[in-house]
Amino acid sequence: MKTQLSLLALSMPLAMPAMADKTPANVVIINLDDVGYGDFSFNGAYGYTTPNIDQLAADGVRFTHFLAGQPISGASRAGLLTGCYPNRIGFAGAPGPNSDYGIHPDEMTIAELVKQQGYQTAIFGKWHLGDSHEFLPLQNGFDEYYGLPYSNDMWPYHPQQGEIFNFPDLPTFDGNKVVGYNTDQSRFTTDYTTRAVNFIKKNKNKPFFLYLAHSMPHVPLAVSDQFKGKSEQGLFGDVMMEIDWSVGEVIKTLRRLGLEDNTLVVLTSDNGPWANYGNHAGSTGGLREAKATTFDGGNRVPCVVYWKGVTQAGTTCNKLASNIDLFPTVAEVTHAALPARKIDGVSILPLIKGEEGANPREYFAYYLHKNDLEAVTDGMFKLVFPHQYVTYGAFAPGNDGMPGNLTNLWLRKPEMYDLRRDPGERYDVLGQYPEEAAKLMTFADEMRKELGDNLTRAKGTARREPGKVKITK
Repeated sequence: MKTQLSLLALSMPLAMPAMADKTPANVVIINLDDVGYGDFSFNGAYGYTTPNIDQLAADGVRFTHFLAGQPISGASRAGLLTGCYPNRIGFAGAPGPNSDYGIHPDEMTIAELVKQQGYQTAIFGKWHLGDSHEFLPLQNGFDEYYGLPYSNDMWPYHPQQGEIFNFPDLPTFDGNKVVGYNTDQSRFTTDYTTRAVNFIKKNKNKPFFLYLAHSMPHVPLAVSDQFKGKSEQGLFGDVMMEIDWSVGEVIKTLRRLGLEDNTLVVLTSDNGPWANYGNHAGSTGGLREAKATTFDGGNRVPCVVYWKGVTQAGTTCNKLASNIDLFPTVAEVTHAALPARKIDGVSILPLIKGEEGANPREYFAYYLHKNDLEAVTDGMFKLVFPHQYVTYGAFAPGNDGMPGNLTNLWLRKPEMYDLRRDPGERYDVLGQYPEEAAKLMTFADEMRKELGDNLTRAKGTARREPGKVKITK
């Protein structure tokens, strides 16, 4: 391992100070909630601008085929933090209050990964990997935590409370302690940002990992007075402008403290927009369907990576990548040892550095629910298997915080889409590209042998169990 690192260091150009002298890089991951592919102004957002995020993209690498591990919050976040397809670790859906499952203690999170190298770690924002004590951040590698244990709509003021849901009061945590219930949500973006900035300042002379996991723009939307009424798109635009401000504050702090050339910054989203909330939801940028579906409106999310002196300014990467790839990427830039347990992510550092010909991820498996393999892709073609899915197009969306009606449809036969020409997944070209279809089917069969597939009743051999609530008498 030491020999490999030495050879790696010798091959790096002098413009890469953090890697060249083997100084472990700081890591900042900003994970937004329900931001769609079209929700930043560099991707065509209307009625508001995101200048700080646009500048981040101009200075770094913009990924155009970046996929969430699953198109739903809890599972996606479990994938990001462990480097695994969520179903590999038995994680499904979006666990709510008093959930009986969460992150298994034997799974390594990014925070535990970098702890091997003496990093200070913090999460400010949404956790969503289980709300029992043993599942919370401080028991899973984080030194500091402030935020919500799950989604901000899991509270008594949900518009369908009493009709569909019966949520208890929503706790706000500081560390392992509940410091309030049903907190005024207009505070959260500012509070998370303030804590993030203070954490960076406090650890400017130590290596650190900051996971800034904003609760917004997941409904219910809320914004501080500083940004209320500032956009032409109403409350959603106001919220996006405040998120953009938050990103700017983090980058400015790194710059002021001289940490910019030794910090990897990643900005992404957990899944696509919740489209049936209408004017309180974002945009897929023309991709098919939205959150909670494995069409690309659900899985394909924006991603910008910036590391001064490492990323090439203004570059676009159209190679396939996923949030499960962040775990091994962080391992590489922090020189931390990967866990003994198998992970599914691959390091995308070659893509971040702009290495010519790099293509670390050949395929991606679109799993949903507990273990349904609904599609596979190589980034150019996508093979979709028969399955039932939620559609957002049957009814008009809701407005002003009220959800519209949803219904289920069946995809009755396999279809394949050419994502190069048809990112909206409208035209079945399965019969036109038999060789590509055969390659994707081979990969799908490999995944079924390893992880199983409830849709075809394939058992699989390598799935693990989630953490379960300990029952004490």
